[in-house]
This record gives sequence, C-alpha cells and structure tokens, in this order.
Amino acid sequence: MSFRDFGEGGEVIRPSLQTIFNNVNLDEELTDNDGSFTTISVSGRALAQTQTTLLNPTHKHGGFYQQSRLEPRIITVRYKISAKTNEKFRQMFNRLNRILAEEEKRIEFTDENAFFVGSYYEAEDFDENSNVIVSSFSFICADPYKYDKVVYQATFQDDVAVVPNDGTAECEPIFELTAKEKATFAVISNGAEEYNLIGTPSDDDVVVVDEKTSVLYENGSTINTWITPVTLDVVDSNHIDHIDGVMGTDGAGIRPETWGTVGQKQRGAGALKELSQPIQDFEIETTFDIISRREEENWRMGIMLFDEFMNNIGMIGLKDDSRHYKRRTPLARIGPYRGGGPSNGYLIGDADRFDNARDTTLFYLRFRREGKTFNVYIGEWMSQRHVRQWTGTYHDVANEYMGRLKYISLYITSYQDRVRPSRLRMNSVEVFELTKATVDQTPYIIYPGDVITFDHSTADILLNGESRKDLKDFGGSFFKLKKGLNTLTVTPENTFNAKVTYRERYR
Repeated sequence: MSFRDFGEGGEVIRPSLQTIFNNVNLDEELTDNDGSFTTISVSGRALAQTQTTLLNPTHKHGGFYQQSRLEPRIITVRYKISAKTNEKFRQMFNRLNRILAEEEKRIEFTDENAFFVGSYYEAEDFDENSNVIVSSFSFICADPYKYDKVVYQATFQDDVAVVPNDGTAECEPIFELTAKEKATFAVISNGAEEYNLIGTPSDDDVVVVDEKTSVLYENGSTINTWITPVTLDVVDSNHIDHIDGVMGTDGAGIRPETWGTVGQKQRGAGALKELSQPIQDFEIETTFDIISRREEENWRMGIMLFDEFMNNIGMIGLKDDSRHYKRRTPLARIGPYRGGGPSNGYLIGDADRFDNARDTTLFYLRFRREGKTFNVYIGEWMSQRHVRQWTGTYHDVANEYMGRLKYISLYITSYQDRVRPSRLRMNSVEVFELTKATVDQTPYIIYPGDVITFDHSTADILLNGESRKDLKDFGGSFFKLKKGLNTLTVTPENTFNAKVTYRERYR
C-alpha cells in the first residue's frame, strides 16, 4: 500500500481508509470540486478497555479477582478538510454536523470488515485561520463490541442446527420459524440450559382447540363473485361521491380495474360480500400494498363492517389526503362516520398521520371484536417487521355496535381526476369467527404460514412482524450463542422450517 504526505506536520494518508457513519461515507459525501474531506487515521478500534474489580483483604498481600467488564469504546477519527473558499469551508462543517447529529448508528471504516455502533462524542478544537485544517472528532460506543459485516445463516435439519461462533465473544442470534402446521407453542433452545418459548405446551389430557375459524378469505381470485355496490351507503360516503368503478385483481391481490366517474370527492371501485352466517365475535386481517411516488397523489382505501340490518359496526383503512406530501394516515373507527370533534369514533386517525413516506409502503391491519371490546391494530411493514404501530381499544358499554357481523365491503378510491398511484392493492382479506378456550383447553396460537421471530439482538419476539412479547414464557430468555459450537433445537417436532442468522462479534 502506498502512502502520501500532504505536508501538514508529517501526517500521512492511506487512500483506502474512509469513514462511514449511518451509511454515509464522509470522505465521498463531503468531497467535490471545491472542497475535500479525507480520513487520515483512526484510533480506538484495537484492544477494548476493561474495568477490573478486586477484593483487597487485610490479611494477605494482593487481592482476589471479582469481575471484569468492558468499558465504553472511544473511537477517534483524525481528518483533513480543505476548501477553496471560506463559505465552502463553513458549508462543509455544517453538513458534517448534520450527519453526525444522529444517535446510536453504525460506524464503519473501509479498511476493516467490521462495524461498531455508537454516536458522536466530542471534537478537538482548532484555530479557524485557514480553509485547510487537520483535526479530530470522536465517537462513543456504549456497546464496546465490534461486529462482523458478514451475516451468517444456518438452517435446521430435523429440527437441529449446529452453529459455530468463531468470534471472540458471545453473539446474539435471530431465529426465524415458519410454521408448517398449527401449534400451541414454539420453543428454541441451546440444549437443556437455556430456551425461549411462546405459547403453552399442551398436556396429553388437555384438549387443543382453535380460537378462531376462517369464514371468508379473498385474495382477488374470486373477487368477481362479490357484489358491485350501487349505493354509497356501503362505503365512506362523506369522502366518496362515485363508486361505479369495477374491482378486480392483478393476480397478486385486489385492486380496481376501472376507477369510475370523476366527481368532487373520491371516486373508485368497491365490492360487497355477505357472510354465509352472521357472527358475533370476529377478527378481520388484511394487508395493504401501496406504491405512491408523487406528492399530488391522493387516495383512500378501506374495509367497512355491517351487521344484519346494514348498521355500520366500524371501518379500518388508510388514506393520503395531502397534495404536498407523500402522506400515510392510518384509520380505524368504531361505528359510522360522525363528523369532526373528539367523539367522531376514530380510534386511529388524522393525529396519527406521517408525511414524507417511502414510495413503497406495506401495512398490516386488524379489526377485532370480542365480547364488548373492540381492538384495532395497524402496523407498517419494513424489513419483515412492523416499524410503526398504531393501536386502539373501545369498550361498547352501551351496546351501540354489538350487532352480528354479516356484510363487509372493500373500497379503493382516488381523488377527482388527479394522477393515481402505481399501486393501491389489498393483498388479501380474511374474516375469522372467534371462540374462547375453556379452562381444560389449550388454544392454537400459530397457524400454517405464520412466521415467529425470536430476535435475541433486540430482545423482541415477533409474530408475522408484530411484536408479541406478551406471548413469551416467563422462564424463557434471550440467550446468546457461546464461543465455539452451539447445538440448537426447535420444538414441536416437524412443525417449523427454521433458520438462525447472526453476526460474530469481537472484543
């Protein structure tokens, strides 16, 4: 490797050494024709600092070793900034300050296949008498370990996996179990010592039951059997003035084939379905898949619920009602639309919106009524987990919305003749009838296709991307992979396709 001297106090630069913070390469981001940022050297990456505690008895020389712990790691970056003008010099530091303002992010250096996690800590002061300076700043890593950039993966064969950890420290695995069969529980263990568990293993003398039974499933393949609404009464008519489009499918879900008549409000397509039997306790699950790249795209999509007499039980959905932002507003309401104000029935609504959304967004939505209690949940999917969540609970003590569910309607609409998003799709809609397990019964909590994630790096348990630590067994733990070989097992037998991923870490 060649080195070059830039003439400032004998400092040398290694061209391959660059600093990356929060996925931003500082050397590239801050360098153009009018100025440059160059990483000169980095310190603090080698040996971790430890704090050792000794017990010093009065009756002997020396002491007894009690414990040793790693101290937070300080990483110092020595750099050079060079600018053609003072204005450019100031702009570069403003940009550097904005980049470093993030907290607890990934820190990388291009000469090493590892990364740290930390935040900006402090900077060396310098005299501002030139547009060329050599100085330093530091990161502090509360987590003193460094992590391999390579993510290792192992699949379970016959419910067993033998996993090597060649790092110099224990590491934190992520287990992903995809269900092939129904189950009342799931266990991952590293032998007899440690385990993590959700649900309840069923005894031989206990009856295993389903607490929910699917009564309707639609993914677009039979949407042509649904009724096309001829009236706005089955959609949110306060926001929609034409629903004469045709609902169809693109092979992956439910979406409009035609969009209907342009009016003053929203226009689009709808579909209505009557359940074979009315049900009292129920749950509805759906996934909304949106690609909307332009701020002026305004749209609304939702599911309406009606009882045997076409009284509105509630709705759940999403909207974008801004022409200035790529907005996502989750919606969940109990009962019919009742105008503005605090008593409008919305458990999730305008106060929960967020702007500047990603072009592609995927949402999971759930509406549940059990007894007199309504629970609604909406989660935004990203990287196989819900990165945003909205919840609401309503107790119908006055029995206003307790009619048995008999009809559901779907609608997808766009505002007037404004340009439409690339994709507004309901991937699937499923309706379940709920029952309650008795004392001598154990309910299934896992169904075929469900994905359970034991994330030991974040101490979280996910069920289909939703955090469900409420299902965790009290005795379970988020154990680590020991140095060397680890024998891992998953139970119940022949129930899951399982894999484990992990990053080795080093002191």
